Amino acid sequence: MNPSEKYDNYPFWIVLLSNLHSLLMYGLGFLVMLKLGLIPAIGYIVFVLILEIRIIKNHCVDCYYWGKICGFGKGKISALFFRKGDISKFCLHEMTWKNMIPDMLVSVTPIIAGVILLCIDFDIKYLIFIILIIALTTFGNGFIRGKLTCKFCKQREIGCSADKLFNKE
Repeated sequence: MNPSEKYDNYPFWIVLLSNLHSLLMYGLGFLVMLKLGLIPAIGYIVFVLILEIRIIKNHCVDCYYWGKICGFGKGKISALFFRKGDISKFCLHEMTWKNMIPDMLVSVTPIIAGVILLCIDFDIKYLIFIILIIALTTFGNGFIRGKLTCKFCKQREIGCSADKLFNKE
């Protein structure tokens, strides 16, 4: 597809790949946190679920892709649970790095926990988990967002505060 073309509904394979990426990251984070105990691991998953619900409830409702298949499939999910919002409100609030802290904690928390665990009792398995989380957070997110999703997003053309944050000139 020509990068100047935009998807009305993303192909299934992109939605699948972007969600497998997220689920793998969440799963690895859960496994690292599970080494600390069941309570921290469950707390981690609850935190991830809260963030996902927050996005679907507060952002997807105002997105062009509400009721459609966006690159992450969340537009369709949002339409199942929430009424359509106002597309003009999608980019109303400026996104800052401070706003990104909860999202960054999804990766940073298991990385820090994993490094501490490695210092206490080295285990190659957890080192691999940490390396994979870092790779998924950096290269994985860059590939998914840069090559598969944001590049073909109609909402990005209309106005996207995340695009403004990440692509400042």
